[in-house]
Order: sequence, then C-alpha cells, then structure tokens
Amino acid sequence: MLRSDRSSVPSRRDTGAMALFALLAGIPSLAFAQPVDRLGVPGPLSFGGMAYRLAWSSQPSPGYYKQEYLPTGEAPGGYTRMILVEFLDTGSGPRAALAAQVRSLNQRKGKDPLLNMSVMENQQTGEVMLDFLISADERGQLIAEWNAYRYTPLKGTGGRDAVLLFAVSRRAYGDDAIRSFLGELKSSRSGEIGRLARAPVPEIKLPR
Repeated sequence: MLRSDRSSVPSRRDTGAMALFALLAGIPSLAFAQPVDRLGVPGPLSFGGMAYRLAWSSQPSPGYYKQEYLPTGEAPGGYTRMILVEFLDTGSGPRAALAAQVRSLNQRKGKDPLLNMSVMENQQTGEVMLDFLISADERGQLIAEWNAYRYTPLKGTGGRDAVLLFAVSRRAYGDDAIRSFLGELKSSRSGEIGRLARAPVPEIKLPR
C-alpha cells in the first residue's frame, strides 16, 4: 500500500535530487544536438496515451545519468509535458534520494507561494514517491511546474544500492495558463500519480 504524508507550505518559489530542477538549475534549452542514449532507454516512451521521444541526456557525475523525453514538437526550454528517467549508482537507496529532494524543496519555504509536496511509500516494494508543485518567475515570465517522482530501488556496480527515478513533469507559462493549469491539476493530480505508480519501470542498460 502507498502511505501518504502530505505537507503544504505557503511559501514562494525553483526546480531533479536526483533530478534537481530543470526549472531553475539551468535547462538544456540549447542542446539541439542528437541526444545520446546513456541508459539503454532510447524511447519513445508511452505514458497516458502519448509518445515521448528522447530529447536530452547527461552524466553530471560518475554513476549519475539523466535523460529527458518530450512529445513531438516540444523543446526542453519551453516544455509543457516531460518524462524523466535517471539512474543514481552511488550506494544510496530511494529514501536517501527522496530526502535530498525534500531538503531542496524545503529551501524554497518563504519564497514560493505554490510550494506543495506529498510523500508516499510502498513498503512492499521499497519504492517511494514524491509529488510537488513549484513556481518561478523567469525573466518576467511566471512558470508553474508540477512533478511526480517515483524512486525504485535497484542494484548497481558490485551489488551496491542504486536508485532509478521515473518521473513526470508538467508546466504552464503565464498568468492565464497557470490559472487553468492549477484548476485542472486539482482533478488530474491523483490520477497522474496512480498512472505513474502502475506504469512499467524502464529497464536500463548502461554502456560497458
């Protein structure tokens, strides 16, 4: 069973802990070169009846791989829908990855008026999930971003603990679009979380 612990924070605003935040941490909006599949997950990935193609990838540090998938016609710098797949092979499990993300979100308290997060745990599988809402004002444009992160325990190099992050991200830009986005999120949020929790986890295969 997923156990939920909801925490709402009336604060003010930024964005993976694994994936620390495409929103304010520098989106690869200029990465137009053909992305490299570093995880053996070339895509397209299907989620919610939509196909997502591999749009960007990175290896920020040894043992840490990140890939982003977008619907046709969308770009990383201005996306409205995104799938993220990340692999962290550093000896830490899902709880540690979750804790790092929550710490980053907590730093937004008092700055982000939309900040809101919920933690769920599946004690049978060892998976944990985090869904959170954040906002930002980038160069005078308001952005609202909702994410659901699913952390799955895996075994990495030499059998040590590792984590796979499978996540969905949604965005809206500008006052009118954000108002509509937040209204729709009230009814769609739980369904999206459930869809992510039930979805097959991508099978990764690192290059040798």
